[in-house]
Amino acid sequence: MEDVKTLFPIGEENIEYEKFFIGKSYLQPLAKSLPISNVTFEPGCRNNWHIHHKGGQILLVTDGRGWYQEWGQPAKELKPGDTVDIPPEVKHWHGAAKDSWFAHIAIAVPAKDTSNEWLEPVSDEEYNQLK
Repeated sequence: MEDVKTLFPIGEENIEYEKFFIGKSYLQPLAKSLPISNVTFEPGCRNNWHIHHKGGQILLVTDGRGWYQEWGQPAKELKPGDTVDIPPEVKHWHGAAKDSWFAHIAIAVPAKDTSNEWLEPVSDEEYNQLK
């Protein structure tokens, strides 16, 4: 991991949420007043399908190459400078490409009674179809 360079600190291994990820991810909170963190994924790492209830989420891609997919839609390749505005109640996943580290800033959109619902993993069959 010493050769991985990211715009923001990588942080600690994402132990709290590791059961919702395939592969290793790292989490570095960036502010105390707002839920905003740098999330770094090792190559091939992705999170499970999930839903942000109420507030939604914004992703700002800073490093590497990755993927974002909404349920029932084709996956979209992500690269530095891309943004994803995820509305509340949209089932989706995001993570690294097979051959690249990937990092994004994750901003939880503030709203009353927000929650995350973690769902099934993205299958290897689905994921391995991505180039």
